[in-house]
Amino acid sequence: MQTNSPEATQDNSNKQLQNTGRWKLLAVVAVCAFPIIASYFTYYIIKPTGRNNYGALIDPRLHPIPEAQLQVAELDGKPAPLAQFKGKWVLLQTGPSDCQEACKKQLFDMQQLRLMQGKERERLERVWLVTDGQPLDTLVMREFDGTSMLRVNNEALKAWLPVEPGGKTSDHLYLIDPLGNLMMRFPKDADPNKIKKDIAKLLKASAIG
Repeated sequence: MQTNSPEATQDNSNKQLQNTGRWKLLAVVAVCAFPIIASYFTYYIIKPTGRNNYGALIDPRLHPIPEAQLQVAELDGKPAPLAQFKGKWVLLQTGPSDCQEACKKQLFDMQQLRLMQGKERERLERVWLVTDGQPLDTLVMREFDGTSMLRVNNEALKAWLPVEPGGKTSDHLYLIDPLGNLMMRFPKDADPNKIKKDIAKLLKASAIG
């Protein structure tokens, strides 16, 4: 009758422990990844109907962020790609440096929308992409301190951002997800309370950002 040597028995025991360890690791990874997979499956595959969301959902595959063409930069010209905001949800507005009433309302709305999220507000960033090279009003900069004000190539911006028929990019607020995907466009003269509900649902559904 053949018996296993102590060395063989030890090897088998080690292999069993290794296999058990691998399965435990895979289980931990699966548990951690599930909320992310589920939230993206919900919003990109099983898309909510118009009755469930106020903003228009955007297929990120059709509108990838063209970083090189956008030439996003700080106000002093230092490159500042949008990729710097990965890991955060981003509320985005665009428009010329001459920030008139509609522009200021968007800046104010973004400021309030962030505050409305309560303890979740740190997950949300505000970005204004300025579409020309003229100086900004220092009073506007002070009033909306905390908004990242960046310059952008306007032609590339218009080619990237989808608009309502007959509209322009400055009419809308947009939302970028923590993976850097453009995912939602809000209508012209949007109702902040309805935007708030969309954002709150997304923050609740997503384990990222």
